[in-house]
Amino acid sequence: MVWEPQLPPAELAETRLITAILDGTYPINTSLPAERELAGLLGVTRPTLREALQRLARDGWVDIQHGRSTRVRDYCREGNIAVLGAMARHQAQMPPDFVPNLLQVRTLLAPAYARQAVERAALSVSELTAALAALPDEAAAYAAADWELHHQLTILSGNPVFTLILNGFGDLYLEMGLRYFVRPEVRQHSRGFYAGLLEAARHADPAAAEAHTRQIMLQSQDIWQKIA
Repeated sequence: MVWEPQLPPAELAETRLITAILDGTYPINTSLPAERELAGLLGVTRPTLREALQRLARDGWVDIQHGRSTRVRDYCREGNIAVLGAMARHQAQMPPDFVPNLLQVRTLLAPAYARQAVERAALSVSELTAALAALPDEAAAYAAADWELHHQLTILSGNPVFTLILNGFGDLYLEMGLRYFVRPEVRQHSRGFYAGLLEAARHADPAAAEAHTRQIMLQSQDIWQKIA
């Protein structure tokens, strides 16, 4: 197991346990070691371990039952949105299908929040996308700008759940963006997305924003598969 940098004790124990679950040290539906042993393995006190386990139980990583061993849950089926954020932060232990699955979810969500953003705030979407015409033609600039565009669209949609979901994998989004936008043709593809969204916003056409976003997101999935 590879440990994270020094953190507050409970957070340290939580992070180390998530790492151990994701890398298969403690597989799904197996029991964690006894409390005393596990605290020693993690390098924390037993009260700190209990606090960490309560956090993990809350998010769906483990199942704690009095008088029985703590079970590792099937976190993809029994976990909540906090599991998504934790998996995104543990890129070294990320399942191979995690990014493709994440892109599939974005393809489902992005057209909806783009439509709602244009419905509620077409002028703001116009201003947001028009500013992207001046982006430097480099991967880092596009990665940061693309994240900010989607983030702002979720906010402008008026549905905070969109924003919370997107925030759950913000660090991973930026990391993926640096790999995705390294190719000039990919940046050109995204310029087409920004221009089409700008046009839809200027005409206050939510349906056009939704259809254009869906098409681009589907194409982006194909591009990522080729890159990966």
